[in-house]
Amino acid sequence: MSESDEIFDVVDSEDMVIGKASRLQVHNNDLMHRSVHILVFNSTGSLFLQKRAMIKDESPGLWDSSAAGHVESEEDYITCAKRELNEELSLSDVQLDEVLSIPAQSMTFWEHVRVYKCVTDSNICINKNEISEGRYMKLSEVRALMQLNPEIHTSTFSFIYANYINKLG
Repeated sequence: MSESDEIFDVVDSEDMVIGKASRLQVHNNDLMHRSVHILVFNSTGSLFLQKRAMIKDESPGLWDSSAAGHVESEEDYITCAKRELNEELSLSDVQLDEVLSIPAQSMTFWEHVRVYKCVTDSNICINKNEISEGRYMKLSEVRALMQLNPEIHTSTFSFIYANYINKLG
């Protein structure tokens, strides 16, 4: 199934399902829907960030969370998070913990977002169809990049950074 064929649940401001629509309909009409972002840390506390492929319809070429994606119709958040980790980074069998819930808003492209984190030293193999590059960064490096060049990051990652990552030790 291509991205344009994907079907998402349309939700209201309380994240209750009110219908279904294609990816194109959801994005073209600013309909509220769901997504996940996953923060992958290694045992030394560095955070893996991905640079989105230039072919992506949202935020191409910008730095983002380790993995992210839309929750498909009738899928729950945690199932989506596990699927995206496997599809984008070839990671499976990791313990995911929810760390943040973001209500739908313009900054998130009208997505209700659940943010998960995991800690792993497993080998990451990026999906070149989704990600142009990726690497682990120390949190001090992430902070410096956010201060110097906030525009090179997706708006959702900027929100996650301000409300979660920047508060870490």
